Amino acid sequence: MALTPQPEIWQHLWNHVLPRVLANTLLLMLIVSIVVLAVGVPLAWLTAMCDFPGRKFFAWALVLPLAIPAYVLAFVQMGLFEYAGPVQSFLRDIFGSSRWFPDIRGSLWGLVMVLVMAFYPYVYLMARSAFLTQGHRSMEAAQALGYSPVAAFFKVGLPLARPWIGAGLALVLMEVLADFGAIAVFNFDTFTTALYKSWFDLHNIGAAAQLAAMLVLVVTLLLAAEQRSRSAQRFHVSNPQQYRVVLKGGSRWLAFALCLLIFSAAFAVPMVQMVAWSLSVWQEDLNSDYWGYAWNTLSLALMTAAIATVLALMLSWIRRRYADGLTSWTVRLAVLGYAMPGVVLAVGVFVPIAWLDAWLMALLEPWGVQSLGIIKGSLAGMLLALAARFLAVAYNATDAAMQRITRSQEEACASLGLGPWQTLRRLHLPLLRTGLLSAFLMVVVDVMKEMPITLMMRQFGWDTLAVRVFQLTSESMWDQAALPALAIVLVGLLPVILLVLQTEKTPSSGG
Repeated sequence: MALTPQPEIWQHLWNHVLPRVLANTLLLMLIVSIVVLAVGVPLAWLTAMCDFPGRKFFAWALVLPLAIPAYVLAFVQMGLFEYAGPVQSFLRDIFGSSRWFPDIRGSLWGLVMVLVMAFYPYVYLMARSAFLTQGHRSMEAAQALGYSPVAAFFKVGLPLARPWIGAGLALVLMEVLADFGAIAVFNFDTFTTALYKSWFDLHNIGAAAQLAAMLVLVVTLLLAAEQRSRSAQRFHVSNPQQYRVVLKGGSRWLAFALCLLIFSAAFAVPMVQMVAWSLSVWQEDLNSDYWGYAWNTLSLALMTAAIATVLALMLSWIRRRYADGLTSWTVRLAVLGYAMPGVVLAVGVFVPIAWLDAWLMALLEPWGVQSLGIIKGSLAGMLLALAARFLAVAYNATDAAMQRITRSQEEACASLGLGPWQTLRRLHLPLLRTGLLSAFLMVVVDVMKEMPITLMMRQFGWDTLAVRVFQLTSESMWDQAALPALAIVLVGLLPVILLVLQTEKTPSSGG
C-alpha cells in the first residue's frame, strides 16, 4: 500500500495530519532523549563508580520502573497531579489555591515526565554496564593528570561509555515511537495515535497503512543506528578492576537524595497510589467481569507464549544446523517484529487478513455461506500479530540456551546413529528446558502488558486487563483502573527481578 499510494489519502495526510504529528513526534523524541540522558547517565555513574549511603539498594532498585508499563504510569501521574488529585488538594490546603500549579492534562511536560520515568532504565542499565567495565587504570590516569572525579567523568568515563549510552538511547527512542497508551492518556498526537484515529475514528485503513509505512521507515533508521552503536563497542579495558570514588560531606547525601527522588517518582509513589486506589474499589470491582478480563488476558498470553516458544525453538534449531548467510538473515527478519510498534503490526496483519477474508467469503458465497468475517476480528488474527511482536523475546532466550550445547555433544549423538529429529528430541529438548521455560514466561509477561495490538484487533467485547485499563483511563476513572493495572505490574515484576538477579551475579568489575 505504501508503494501504491492513493493521491487523495496523501493529500489529506499532508494537509491535516503529517505536519502536526511529525512536529509533535520529533519534539517529544528530542526532549525525552535529553532528559533521559540527564537522568540515566548520572544515576549509572553514581551507582557504578561512587560510594554513598544506599548505593547497593539503588543499584538494583532503579531498574524496577521497567515493570510498570508507560500507560499505567501515565494515568497514575495524571491522577496524582490533576486538579482534584492529592498533590493539588494538599497545595490548596496549605496555600489556599493551586491555580499557579501547571495543568497536567494535555501537557507536554507531564508526558515527558512519564516517558522519562518509564524508559530511563534502558540508558541506566547500558551506561552502568559500560562504567563497570572501564576499570581503574583510566580513572587513576585521569587523577594523575590532576582531574577531579567530576572532570574525570566528563573527560574519560563518558567518552568511553558513549557507544553503550547511544545503544540505550536508541532503545528509548524506539519505545517513545512505539508508545500508544501513555500518549493517548495525555491526548498528545503522535504517529501512533494518528494511526489509531485514522483506523478507528476515520475508518480509513489506507491512511493508517500509509502512516504505518512511514513509522516503519523511522524505526528501521533507529535500528540501524542502534546496531551501529553496538558494533562500536570494541574498545574496552583488558583488566578491569573495581574502582569507586568515596563521596564525602554533603555530596554523599546529595547523591542519596537524587537516587531516592527518581526511585520514588518512577516506582515507589505510583505503586503506593495504585495499592491505595485498589483497596478502595476491590470489593466492588473484583466481580465476575474482572475475572473474565483476567482469564482473557491469561489465556491470550499462554497461547501466544506457546506459539512463540515453538517457533523460537524451530528458528534456533534451524540456524544451528544451517550456518549460512541466507538462514542467518532469514532468522533476523523473522524476529524483527519486536522492534516494530504494536499499532504498526496491527495494521500490517489486518490488511492481508482482510484481503484473505474477502477472498474466502467470495469462494464460499456460492455455497450459501455469508459472514462479515472469517479470520478478521478473530482470535487467530490477534495471535498472529502478538506472536510476530514477541517472537524475538522467545528466540533470544532460546538461542542463548542453544549456544550452551556443544558441537561435540551433537557429534556424539550422530556417532550413535541418531538422526536430526532424534537428536532434537533426546539431546536438545532436555538441555533447553530451562531456556524454553524462561522464553515462555517472558512472552507471557509481555503479552499481558501489551495494549495496542489487543485493543485494535480483539473481538468486539473481548477485553483484557490492558484494554480495561485503556477504557477506564479514557473516562478518567483512575481508581477503577488501578486494580487491573496493579495486576499487570505485579506480573511484570517477574522478569525485572530475574534481570536484577542476573545483573547482581555479574562481578562489579564487569568481568
